[in-house]
Amino acid sequence: MSPLRGPAHLRTALSASFRRRFHAQAPPGGGLDESGPLACRLESRSVVRFRGPDTLKFLQGLLTNDVRRLGAADPPGSGGSSSDTSASFIPTQNLDFRPPPPLYAALLTPQGRFLYDLFLYRPPRADEKLDRTGSGPGSDDSGEPFTLMADVDSAFVDELLDCFKKYRLRSKVEIDNVAKEYFCWQRFGSNRLTKVPSAQEPETASVGWGKGIDHTAISSTQGNDVGWQWFKDPRLDHLGFRGIFPSNSIPPLVEADKEVGEQHYLIWRYQKGIPEGSYEIPKGEAVPLEYNLVGLNAISFDKGCYVGQELVARTHHRGVIRKRLFPLKFLNDKGEELQQAVSPNSEIKDGESNKKVGAVTAALGCHGLGLVRLEEALKQSSNLCIKDKEEVSVKIIKPDWWPIEWMQLEEQQSAAA
Repeated sequence: MSPLRGPAHLRTALSASFRRRFHAQAPPGGGLDESGPLACRLESRSVVRFRGPDTLKFLQGLLTNDVRRLGAADPPGSGGSSSDTSASFIPTQNLDFRPPPPLYAALLTPQGRFLYDLFLYRPPRADEKLDRTGSGPGSDDSGEPFTLMADVDSAFVDELLDCFKKYRLRSKVEIDNVAKEYFCWQRFGSNRLTKVPSAQEPETASVGWGKGIDHTAISSTQGNDVGWQWFKDPRLDHLGFRGIFPSNSIPPLVEADKEVGEQHYLIWRYQKGIPEGSYEIPKGEAVPLEYNLVGLNAISFDKGCYVGQELVARTHHRGVIRKRLFPLKFLNDKGEELQQAVSPNSEIKDGESNKKVGAVTAALGCHGLGLVRLEEALKQSSNLCIKDKEEVSVKIIKPDWWPIEWMQLEEQQSAAA
């Protein structure tokens, strides 16, 4: 989708129109867990480029994750990573450059509330790839600036750019919207990382010019002068693979009969309780830990200071979180799934006490995401429904990816309550 431009009220209207059109489509049928590897272009995401010698330092002081990891160069056999962004090596046909895996991070308000999420990628430099003949290293252009690419929410891309430029001050960083040049893609489906790579997809280690690989050894490069490739989703293994690719080509391993609309990916995320973007994680309001950003590898607690760190660190170390984001399913009184019966921001209440226990943050078909009080969510006998739609019951599902310590802590909190 093209980036939204123009005045703030026009961008808001356009983004709202897109959401209405998108969610009005018929939701995909069941069986996503058995449908195998699917791929979709993420129209709801755009690409932003950070370029310049101060890029790492600039982002390190702003984002919740340790961005310095993207400056490491880790050639095979090196035995570790280097923090020197100028580190390089001579690529050969038998020695592939290992770019650092992408990073998921968030930008917060000074008060520790969520603003934007970003997937950060470091593209390989020319001297870290083979040349076009594949017989030698690419040219060493010492003047090539350090570059990171970010996959961000399309509806807020202009606001995000303005926000970063406000913080830039004298930092030597160029920040550009390159959404016309690159698209974001997701590759997902059942058991994406449980099969043996060589048996499942033998071509993935060698597709493309430059043959860059990630540490999962289950990815492939795009055959062009940029060297983009699929990477394991930095949040959770079973979310599949994610990548940025040139807008004028289809990524490798995307089969024609397996390319689907983005609503399939939404359903996939909602079933697992994974929020994404500044609508599903309400901009300026959401507390990051309530929306499970720690479990999604978006927050580092040993990187040092960043904007909004105080509230995040205090909440984490106190260990008291009274609400969390859960996957939801909407049913009728017979236990049958209800399609398109609930809209975001609907209030969830206890049918017996008539008290509010949470709110729906996203919904599509019979699935959704909701921020719910743990005390109520952990009750097996809870009679939850939608306010003013008592015929719509709400089933809360505990995600299977939650760390055991989360579940133990929540059980302790529930018992104490």
